[in-house]
Amino acid sequence: MRKDYNLEKRRYVIAGFILVIVVIYLVRLFSLQVVDDKYKYFADNNAFLRKTQYPGRGLMYDRNGELVVYNQPAYDVMMIPRDVKGLDTLDFCRTLGIDVEEFNRRMSEMKSSPNYSSYAPQRFMTHLTAQDYGRLQEKLYRYPGFYTQKRILRQYNYLAAANVLGNIREVNRRDIENDAEGYYASGDYTGDLGVERSYERYLRGEKGEEILMRDAYGRVQGRYENGAFDRAPVAGRDLKLSLDIRLQQYAESLMVNKIGAVVAIEPKTGEILCMVSSPTYDPTLLVGRERGKNYLALQDRKKNPYLPLFDRALNGAYPPGSTFKPTQGLIFLEEGVITPSTAYPCYAGYPYGGRKLKCHAHSSPREVKGALQTSCNAFFCYGFRNMIDSRSRYASAAEAFEVWKNYIVQLGYGYPLGVDLPHEGRGFIPNAKYYDKYYGQGRWSANTVISVSIGQGEVLATPLQIANFCATVANRGYFITPHVVKEIQDTVMPAGLLDVRKPDIDSRWFEAVAEGMRMAVTGGTCTKANIPDIEVAGKTGTAQNPHGKDHSAFIGFAPYDDPKIAVAVYVENGIWGATYGVPIGALVIEKYLTDSIRTERKYLEETMLNSSTLQNRVVGK
Repeated sequence: MRKDYNLEKRRYVIAGFILVIVVIYLVRLFSLQVVDDKYKYFADNNAFLRKTQYPGRGLMYDRNGELVVYNQPAYDVMMIPRDVKGLDTLDFCRTLGIDVEEFNRRMSEMKSSPNYSSYAPQRFMTHLTAQDYGRLQEKLYRYPGFYTQKRILRQYNYLAAANVLGNIREVNRRDIENDAEGYYASGDYTGDLGVERSYERYLRGEKGEEILMRDAYGRVQGRYENGAFDRAPVAGRDLKLSLDIRLQQYAESLMVNKIGAVVAIEPKTGEILCMVSSPTYDPTLLVGRERGKNYLALQDRKKNPYLPLFDRALNGAYPPGSTFKPTQGLIFLEEGVITPSTAYPCYAGYPYGGRKLKCHAHSSPREVKGALQTSCNAFFCYGFRNMIDSRSRYASAAEAFEVWKNYIVQLGYGYPLGVDLPHEGRGFIPNAKYYDKYYGQGRWSANTVISVSIGQGEVLATPLQIANFCATVANRGYFITPHVVKEIQDTVMPAGLLDVRKPDIDSRWFEAVAEGMRMAVTGGTCTKANIPDIEVAGKTGTAQNPHGKDHSAFIGFAPYDDPKIAVAVYVENGIWGATYGVPIGALVIEKYLTDSIRTERKYLEETMLNSSTLQNRVVGK
């Protein structure tokens, strides 16, 4: 019989066609059941209601065990859109204290969210008041598809340290996209500013989940498998802060109606005892449903022209003025430019280029300790000139300046110190390239930039850096990175935060500078810091300001032989260092060491509590 080749070919075509269809079905089934979980998601949401269980956020205590930040319950109104049926919108709005326009706005915003799904829980309203929550619970059975979810709100035992503590806010799209751990989902909260942000991963805890069964009509029938697959939330870790919250309150009260900062550090540990940015704000303003509106108001220059959200202690870039002079003494001694007995003249200032950098009246000539005692401008100008213009030591002014700058950086200026708070400022210390670009290579000398020798000109520092330098002198030659968290519950502090950092300057020169600062208190520019029974060492600073009255600054530490506190005060437009800087710094030292102010010094306290420098400020600066 003759073979029909056409029939044979047709059989192969049909078999191939069937095989292709089978492969397509297998691929599609694999995609639906393994790769694409969309239908499984819809099925699960028909059968289950998954409720996120939010953990308690870690608490914050001060160094003495005082509870500073804690949690109180709050409630969000949640809804599953597909389950909302026959809603009496007007009654629902009355129950929550909103109008129909607000209801429609919230619904529209919810549906426009990229994470919206009619099958999944959506957040309708956050932070119900206790009254609204109670009223809603009584009538919740009338509103199918709605339920309440427990959250937490931050509360404060002390209305202080807002700039240090920070706050929490709802996550945005960027937070979710940058979350490598996949922790955050829309509607979650995260730390914003301060400790809340920098220690977020310790404070937030771990979310839990409750799985409820639903029937064919979407009604909750109970817990799935009696809760066998539920996950309990794990509370965040508590923090012990280095702050003394009562000292923080006291320092903030001294800075009322003043613009500036106060930073106090325990020298031996680097622990920040207080860190005031003035003006400050009430931390409860950034809690709850009104947070967004209050945040915008605090940023509004018309409503708050002095910008309380700007942390001047951490980010204010100020000319350090004469508080910078001890750094110069250390460098000149270490580099052999001077010895402890080297004296320079001062005839009411330092003459250069037909001009004079003025100085106030005092005896002359002065050696380094006496120059610190009287805050002699001329001494440090001569020392700076004899270093930068010395061709026997350095090949050029640029080389000498780089040596000078490197010492300044080692002493904690010019770069962030690494404090455990977000957005730390760096100040500014120029280098030789900066001046080469401005004046031309080889066309500048010490006299060209002489103002940097007394903490003016291009030199800028943050109050935290200035306080850290004071702690370095108090320790006679080392510092530990300043930090505001002392302990983390059940874990160790972040690596490197407690490392000792030592500049390449002999400790004997720190002793010489400390003696000069002690002399400034006993018989120099800081006599208002001369506290009976407490040996204080200090240095005033009056920083020139082209936009109004000069700034008032002070650094000091005590007790002299066993320092327990180093403080820096910076008051914008305070005119003289001794006018505001010294009294505020001395009062902070006395309060911390004795927990009181001596009767004969109460007048200083009253003066600082009731004085204002706002009238000295040029509007808009």
